[in-house]
Amino acid sequence: MTRHTLNWMALFATVALALPGVAVAAPGMEQGGVLVDHAGMTLYTFDKDAGGNSMCNDDCAKNWPPLMAKAGDAAEGKWSQIKRNDGSMQWAYNGKPLYTFIKDKKGGDMTGDGMKDLWHVAKP
Repeated sequence: MTRHTLNWMALFATVALALPGVAVAAPGMEQGGVLVDHAGMTLYTFDKDAGGNSMCNDDCAKNWPPLMAKAGDAAEGKWSQIKRNDGSMQWAYNGKPLYTFIKDKKGGDMTGDGMKDLWHVAKP
């Protein structure tokens, strides 16, 4: 192998090793002024959540699935994680737990915004 080929192989190996670290960065992004998950689904906050705790459990969580964090996910910046009642971890932004809405069917849907005057699209 030439030295040039070895340099390229080293570069590709470095990039491949770095990619898993990118995957555990922030679980969402801003799109059109609202926060969305990596699938482009709108993220919501719940007014009853307080003190870094989720008040949406059981049946509520079936309609408003929490944005779950996986073991090894690292929080950064305004993104953090909270512990749910069942011990699992959920993503939060600015200390507010984040959820999707079961009736949103495609990226960009915001059918849950203003629901019962308690649910709101999450904004950066």
